[in-house]
Amino acid sequence: MLTTDSDILRAAEAWVREGRGVALATVTETWGSAPRPVGSHLVIDDEGNFLGSVSGGCVEGAVVSEAAEVIADGKPRMMEFGVADETAWQVGLSCGGRIAVYVERIG
Repeated sequence: MLTTDSDILRAAEAWVREGRGVALATVTETWGSAPRPVGSHLVIDDEGNFLGSVSGGCVEGAVVSEAAEVIADGKPRMMEFGVADETAWQVGLSCGGRIAVYVERIG
């Protein structure tokens, strides 16, 4: 079963109501081949639970790790991943695409 944007945003709202620290990651731009379209969301709580997808694989792992820092310090981050980036092979975008993901604390 696929998770919809509504499911992801409802989970984010519920987690905030429960008192969890929550970050929302959103794909803001894509270039070339990208696994998820602009507007895709991933919600992450302060215990490392997450729902949704911004890319898959190692990119998602990097976003979840960065989200923990965003939750801790409250400062949003813009993350970019792509084939021109020296970490492209490590994070799984070796297919030639690039994505930008904005991560912000919402709770």
